[in-house]
Amino acid sequence: MKPAIAAPQAAHDVEDNRVTDRVIRLAFLGLFAYWSIGLVLPFVGIAIWSVILAVALNPVYVRLVRLFGGRRGLAAAALTLGLFSVIAGPIALLATNLVESVVGIANAFEAGTLLIPPPPPGVAGWPIVDEGIANLWTLASTNLEAALRTIWTEPRATAAAFAARLTSISGDVALFLLAILISGFLYKPGPKIVEAARLFASRLVAPRGAALVEMAGATIRSVSQGVIGLAFLEALIAGVVLLLADVPMAGLIAFGILVLSLVQIGPLPVLLPLLVWSWMTQSTSLALIVTAASVVILLMDNLLKPIVIRRGLKSPTLVVLAGVIGGTISHGMIGLFLGPVVLAIFYELLVAWTLFGASGDTTKPEAI
Repeated sequence: MKPAIAAPQAAHDVEDNRVTDRVIRLAFLGLFAYWSIGLVLPFVGIAIWSVILAVALNPVYVRLVRLFGGRRGLAAAALTLGLFSVIAGPIALLATNLVESVVGIANAFEAGTLLIPPPPPGVAGWPIVDEGIANLWTLASTNLEAALRTIWTEPRATAAAFAARLTSISGDVALFLLAILISGFLYKPGPKIVEAARLFASRLVAPRGAALVEMAGATIRSVSQGVIGLAFLEALIAGVVLLLADVPMAGLIAFGILVLSLVQIGPLPVLLPLLVWSWMTQSTSLALIVTAASVVILLMDNLLKPIVIRRGLKSPTLVVLAGVIGGTISHGMIGLFLGPVVLAIFYELLVAWTLFGASGDTTKPEAI
């Protein structure tokens, strides 16, 4: 009788040992995973930006490879240098002008020397300008701090914090330029990286992993061209034209256009008062130049952007735009890309799951 009892006990002990062995292995694996994540966490932001740039500019890289007769290294170097020459100069110029403008305004505000010109007669009768706005303008021309206190309670603290945040733009520009440099090393091994991403995604959500990777790449390219690219182009056009038209605080105005375009509000709240100021204070020729640039910017934002975003995407434009806005609110600039990618993938999985359930076939999910 004892051997018959000992056999199940021995099998039970062996199973316990196997469970303990697995737990210990998983614990060490989790420890090393946690440690590894901590080591690479400081580089995650710049790595994401580098990957985004490499994915967004891959079609340009492919064309350059054909142009240079298949020399991938030369094509990657040419694209990286081209980005530096096209982007680095204008961004650095606008960022420097922006910081100088904000710091100058903050210093003048602190010293009490920031002056607002009084409104012209009959301003209350202008379109979208009522008596309340006219009274606020009049108050700002005599007592700026009192006027600001009618809008928010701590104008000095808010202005100081805003100025301090904007002075860090130079560091952000430097990180972006570093991301451009790192992305130059990702073009050549790009196909291998994409294949590894497909295999990894297939392990997670087989058999749709490869299709989801392709959709993520298409979404990144669409957002980079339709949202980021056009927003930067609008801000660049505004900054250059305003600098040439001798408009004060051109960098700050261009930054406002960039931010409003990125969060899908549009540049009109910045351009409308700019046009009013230009026609009131500048010569007719300069006002016409500013007006023409504003019209071009508005046409790009309202007509060209939907066309560019929709091109090459299977996900609805509303899903992409919701991801852009929600991602920006939740995660800042990187959320511009992460938001639409995550939301588009979730939408695709939700549609696939819904169609699979509606088909009534619970035995072959591979057929989805």
